[in-house]
Amino acid sequence: MPHYRSYDDATLAYRVLGSSPTPLVCLAGGPGRDVSYLGDLGGLDREHRLVVPDSRGTGHSPPAADPDRYAFPALAQDLEFLRAHLGLERFALLAHGAAAATAQSYAAAYPDRLSHLVLVCPEGRIQGTRDELPDDTREIFESRSAEPWWPDASAAVRDLATAGPQDARPLLARAAPAAYARWETPQHTHAEAEPDQLHPVPRAGFTQGVDDLARLAVLKNLREVSCPVLVVTGGLDTVTGVRAGSAVADSFPRGEQRRLAGVGHYPWVDDPDLFRAAVASFLGAL
Repeated sequence: MPHYRSYDDATLAYRVLGSSPTPLVCLAGGPGRDVSYLGDLGGLDREHRLVVPDSRGTGHSPPAADPDRYAFPALAQDLEFLRAHLGLERFALLAHGAAAATAQSYAAAYPDRLSHLVLVCPEGRIQGTRDELPDDTREIFESRSAEPWWPDASAAVRDLATAGPQDARPLLARAAPAAYARWETPQHTHAEAEPDQLHPVPRAGFTQGVDDLARLAVLKNLREVSCPVLVVTGGLDTVTGVRAGSAVADSFPRGEQRRLAGVGHYPWVDDPDLFRAAVASFLGAL
């Protein structure tokens, strides 16, 4: 597995999928989740060489010596050192879920380094808290009440509000179907792998030391990002919803949102062809 050296001399790992000469750097969300859950992103490796870094404390990258280095602005600095290691003057970047915060932090700091930016099911952490943003996740969840998994998942979601850490894992497993558009074999397999992919220390450190002033500074600087930005949202995404994606897209001068009907929080699992076509057409100019 290849490695690169970051700003603090840490040796961090990354993976490469596909042999295309056109790179696409891909960031895993979670936060603090192993990149294996991204798979090949619905076959995007057929058209692009996917470069997927293991963030600190996940996969083959060692834990951070300083907890502040798990924070998403610090992870953006790791990304800049990966870019230099790869010898890329400009590059296309894709980020899923929580990693959209890392990607936006990077874009704000290095706007001239990106040729394209794809944010998949972003949570809008840069744009504000869930209380501040239009949140349609509950509305989407309730709209699916006729699906067979819904009663048990709904009870699990309710119990999660008061559950201790020792009880959370089985409840999360019961609630898992809500993250997908369907509950079939590909979704079962993807969800079953999740518990072993999560790392609580990197997850807890993701917002370490990031206050509102820092967040608002990133948000302000996004207005200087000149590259095209695609925000992909899933019409059945009960994790981050659709409306937060609109706020994210509106933060960029050239931001556009594409809502994919019939997919949830992991669109490359629910409908690989639809997801691949949406992203590939946006990146087609590469």
